[in-house]
Amino acid sequence: MDIFLAPLIRGIGINVSGESRVVVPGEVRAAPSQALQVDLSAVWGEHFDEAGAAKLFQESYTAWEFDMAPAGVEAATAHRKKQPTCVAVKRGETLEAVYWIDEDIDKAEKRRLSQDATPQERGASQAPALSALRRHQVVKNKIALVTGGAQGFGAEIVRGLASSGAAVFIADRNEEGARRLAEEINREEKRTAAIPAAVDVSDEDSVVSLFKTLARRTGGLDICISSAGIVQAGSVLDQDLASFNQVTAVNYTGFFIMAKQCARLLRRQHWTAPEWKTDIIQINSKSGLEGSNKNGAYAGGKFGSIGLAASFALELISYNIKVNAVCPGNFFDGPLWSDPEKGLFAQYLKTGKVPGARTPGDVRAFYEAKIPMRRGCTGLDVMRTLYYIIEQEYETGQAVPVTGGQIMLH
Repeated sequence: MDIFLAPLIRGIGINVSGESRVVVPGEVRAAPSQALQVDLSAVWGEHFDEAGAAKLFQESYTAWEFDMAPAGVEAATAHRKKQPTCVAVKRGETLEAVYWIDEDIDKAEKRRLSQDATPQERGASQAPALSALRRHQVVKNKIALVTGGAQGFGAEIVRGLASSGAAVFIADRNEEGARRLAEEINREEKRTAAIPAAVDVSDEDSVVSLFKTLARRTGGLDICISSAGIVQAGSVLDQDLASFNQVTAVNYTGFFIMAKQCARLLRRQHWTAPEWKTDIIQINSKSGLEGSNKNGAYAGGKFGSIGLAASFALELISYNIKVNAVCPGNFFDGPLWSDPEKGLFAQYLKTGKVPGARTPGDVRAFYEAKIPMRRGCTGLDVMRTLYYIIEQEYETGQAVPVTGGQIMLH
């Protein structure tokens, strides 16, 4: 039940504080006297009524705040509000689950271990006035998920988010690589800044399992970055169907599956935190804006994903979920391009995509010459765009190019 309950509880914490919150499950034992107690027996039957549960959480919080206020109604409606740090979920007299709440993973775990249910008291939250020079602060203390996060652009994004104060799930088929990267980041940040998680984005059961794990570890999510992708270049005259389908399954269908399961979780948070905005961002490509010679499977999936992002944006804004795409130019220094055997420089040389090229260096020089700024895209270029998209609350359904002037929209 964590996938249903934890996001609703996280929404209560967000709604009261106006800030990101982490929710972790605890052992089912006697509920602390200061816990927010919620009886869900009316909605917990053969089919769990999520919307009805959200309403019961909100009503129970209102009653709990009144009980916690030392001067009754007057204090309960004052400027400073009581925030629960422990929520006990019941069915009648039976205690079903206990959850602990705080502003980050380490503090929430400390509460769980110490059984400290002392309510927090906060004034009205105000969004920070950010300037472009410190826009990275927009992700501080937020919970993010990056697919394909163990290497390449994904790893650059993970590092950027963690260094800016976010807690980041590194989701990748390469579970060992995700674990090593998480350990390295956590040592550098001296906190729980990164959590490894295994996922195959083309397998819906795997993605469902990922979001169950996420809900149990942090209660929910603020930012989902769909970065997993593969490239298998080939001419339309020669590429086999199996290769085409594999690229499409990851780059196109995988984005659909991720957005679907993520949106279900974010909708639960919205029911108890209706003003909180969240983001689904697909790392697309300039190939999704202009096509790619002898690389149709990749470009086709990217074109299609921009259509998905725009369509999802129209639907999901009802839950304050923004959906956008970032279209980077070529990340020449990452393994996607530079791997000596599987990288695009090697693939394009083999397929003859660059006339006259004799070495991978010739292929690189050919592509750098196409860019007005004479260099490839970097992780920092993409991070600046991500911060902008997250901070900009008045934009959804966009495909933002980050191409050094190679693609100019009309």
